[in-house]
Parts: sequence; C-alpha cells; structure tokens
Amino acid sequence: MKLKYIYHGLACSILLIAASCSLVKDPLDTYSDVTEGVNEEGVQVVFKDKAAVLSHLTTLYNQMRDRQEHWYLDLLLIAESHADNAYAGTTGAEVVPFETNSIEGSNSVINRDWNRYMEDVARANRLINNVDSVVDNTFSPAEREQIKSEGKIFRAMVLFDMVRLWGDIPVITKEAGDITSETIGEVYDDYFPAQNTEEEAYKQIEKDLTEALVSAPENNPANKTLFTKSVARALLAKIYAEKPLRDYAKVVRYADELDADGFDLVADFSDLFGMNAANTDAKARNTKESILEAQFVSGNGNWVTWMLGRDLTNYNNNFTWAKWITPSRNLIKAFQDEGDQERFAESVVYYQTSWSNYYPASNYPFMFKTRSAYNNIIKFRYADVLLLKAEALIMGGSPNLSAAADIIDRIRERAGLAKLTNAVRSNKDAMLTALLKERRLELAFEGQRWFDLVRLDQVEDVMNTVYAKDSGRKGLVYPFNQTSYRLPIPQAVIDQNPKLIQNPGY
Repeated sequence: MKLKYIYHGLACSILLIAASCSLVKDPLDTYSDVTEGVNEEGVQVVFKDKAAVLSHLTTLYNQMRDRQEHWYLDLLLIAESHADNAYAGTTGAEVVPFETNSIEGSNSVINRDWNRYMEDVARANRLINNVDSVVDNTFSPAEREQIKSEGKIFRAMVLFDMVRLWGDIPVITKEAGDITSETIGEVYDDYFPAQNTEEEAYKQIEKDLTEALVSAPENNPANKTLFTKSVARALLAKIYAEKPLRDYAKVVRYADELDADGFDLVADFSDLFGMNAANTDAKARNTKESILEAQFVSGNGNWVTWMLGRDLTNYNNNFTWAKWITPSRNLIKAFQDEGDQERFAESVVYYQTSWSNYYPASNYPFMFKTRSAYNNIIKFRYADVLLLKAEALIMGGSPNLSAAADIIDRIRERAGLAKLTNAVRSNKDAMLTALLKERRLELAFEGQRWFDLVRLDQVEDVMNTVYAKDSGRKGLVYPFNQTSYRLPIPQAVIDQNPKLIQNPGY
C-alpha cells in the first residue's frame, strides 16, 4: 500500500489528539469524496471536474468563517496581550505567558496555530497545483487563472501571518508525492522540509501577490469576503512596510491603488463594529472601508465572541468564566488622555462579572470589537493601509511630513479629535510617535499592536517599561530583547521534523 495515506492518517491522529482540549470548532478535512477520486477512465485524480475545484475553493473561503481560532483569536492574543494593549484575561497556563513574556515551545496555543497554518498552506497548494490538470471542457483558461490567483492570495495571507510570528519558516508551494519504498528518498524532504529564511518567505509572498494581481477578481463593493485584487494590494502595502522587503515607495503605491479601487473611510466609526438598534445583527457589512472580512449570520454565527466577552445576541451565553484579552489600564489611559471617546466606546465596554482577575467584578472592561455572533471580523481595512502610507511618508527616503500629518488628521477628525499641532507636524520623531499612538487607538483589538512594535523596533522600549506604567499588569518573567521579536517554533513540530531549528532565545 502507498504510505501517503497512512502518513496522512497518522498526522491527522496526532493533530486530533493535540487539539482534544483546544478550541477546535467544526474542523474541516482536506480529503473528501469530492476532491479525491477517479475520472471516467479510471485514473486517480485530485479534482474530477470543475465542480470539484469550486468545492475546494469554497473550503479555502470557509477557513475565514469556520476556523478563526488561529487567524483571529490567537493572533489577537499575540498582538494585544503580548503587547501593551491587553492582559491575558484568564489565568490559563497557556495564555498567561503571552502577557508575562514566558512563552515556550511547548505552548499549546502556538502549536495549534502552526499546525493550522500549515494545513491552510496545504489546502492552497492543492488548489494551485492541480487546477490546470482538470479535464473539463466547461472550465475555461480564464476561470482556472482566477481560481489559482485566489489560492495564491490565500496562501500569501497565511504565510504573512506565519513569517511575522516565527521568522524563518518552511515555505511549501507544492504537494508532496506518494511515499513508497522506491520514492521515499525522493519525497522525504517534501514531508519534512527545512526552514526558509524570513526574506525568502517574504519573496514568496510577494511573488504570489504580484502574480495574483493579473487574474484575481476585481473588488466587489457588495461582497468583501472574496480574495480580490484589492486584498492583494492591501497585503502588498503591508509586506513592503516590513523590514525584509522594506520599500516605502511601494507602500504608497499600493495604498493609492486601493484608493483608486474605491476604498475610503466610513464617516461613522461605529459602522465598522456596531450592531443594529435591536442588537439582532451587525450594523453594516461590506463597508467602503472593509477590504476583507469574514461574515456571520443567523444559523452560522461567530462562536469566538464568547471567548472575548458577551454575545449581545445571546447575553448570558458562556459568561461564567474569565475571558481572553482584557483591555489594559495603559490602553484605557491612552484613550482617556487623548479625549478619544468615540473610538473608546467602540473598543472597550464594561460589564459586571463573577471574576476579578484584573479589575473589580462590578466594573470589568472587555474588548468590544467582536461583540456578537453576527458581527463581521475584518481582516484588512483601509484605515490600517492609510496609516501605513503615513508611516511610509514619514520614514521613506524623502520624508513628506505634511502629507503624513494630513492622513493622520483624517483619521483623527473622524474620531472627533483635533488636528496635529504644527510642532508635531514639523518634527520627524514627533510624527513617528504620533503615528504609533494613532495606530494604537484606531486599530486597538484588531491584531496590529505587537506587529507595529516589531516593525518599528519599539519592542524593548515599550514592553520593558510597561509594568512601571501599568500597575495591573503581571510582571515580566523575562525581559524583552532582540530574540523576543520571534515566537518559539512549537517543540512538538521540531520533534517530528529534526530539520527545523528553534528560534534563538527559546
């Protein structure tokens, strides 16, 4: 018997055992009767026809809706609680280390995330590598290219999350062949790959996105759940702000292309995260500011909300235990010092609880941007890219502080705040400080803060002094240093693949 399926079964068994105490909801299997089978000639194929390809593409899209643990919940834990925006929230042994900077390779959260991301990459590779071989006269070349482009955008999005977390990662772009006694030497490296450098990972992301721009679907203002050209442009703006590929001129270019695609700030900030007047549905979907979002409706709700606070459509559901990602006193003070009432009201809410881990139970704050089972989760939004453009104008080779200040002022004016002063507008260091503050307040609890600190080399300065500025935060177990910019590779993964090298400091 070919060992490919034995290996897959063993790998799935390992993943299921590891996830038995995790937050897995509605896990999806890569293999199915639809995507595996034989054609009319009895030859084994991956996709029997166009319908099978479209079914697998739907599987990719379903990752955004059904498996938000790794790309949303855990990413928030890292970006907010591992930074100064939030505390861990619960006393759970696997969550508190993100607050105290004591994450180890044995941590079950990062192990879940690594495995989930690798599964996502495998699903994308399956689509990208097999579309062209499908025998179906109804399947046009243009349709095939569009589907491959959607798969490449999805793969680029996954690799971008991974490389920002771990740095050097295996960059896998093909499917492993069958393992037999004759082929084991040939395919062994495909099953147990070495890491690529961080720069190589970014170059693959860049390649996927630039290729996808040719044939990906255009932005659809009525449906922001699709992997479109605009999603590719947003990701390109973000990767060119990162150190390995830093090119601030391209950040500006792709931000401007998003503007040409029709994206803009919504006039009312509450449209992004609010509920309708009856608290029965999201206030708005597919706004002009949303670039990519996951949408949830009655009968297919967003379960992750009860990990973070109350579900306003089911008020007492799962509200008997401490939640993750509790807003920090330092962030609350930042909102108050700025007089930023509008964004604060959309970001933080207070409830009475039965626990008092960080605050009195009678007046306990929660993150508020995912407040019901029917709220959208916005993966990319225009304000983020617009502020990255401001960063590029400040930090680029030919700074344009005035243009950067105008962008920041647009964001501030929507929040009901005064424009930057002339003293700030004329000073590069002051402008960078203003930008970081604006990104913190605008994008709180959207998974950006830690990555902002890493990208701009602010981790040590901000995080090693955070306890002195926030009496409610748990003390650091280890100080932050240059090795803190990457998370540990899961030890279980290293144990399975000896080619993987643990990141320094772990």
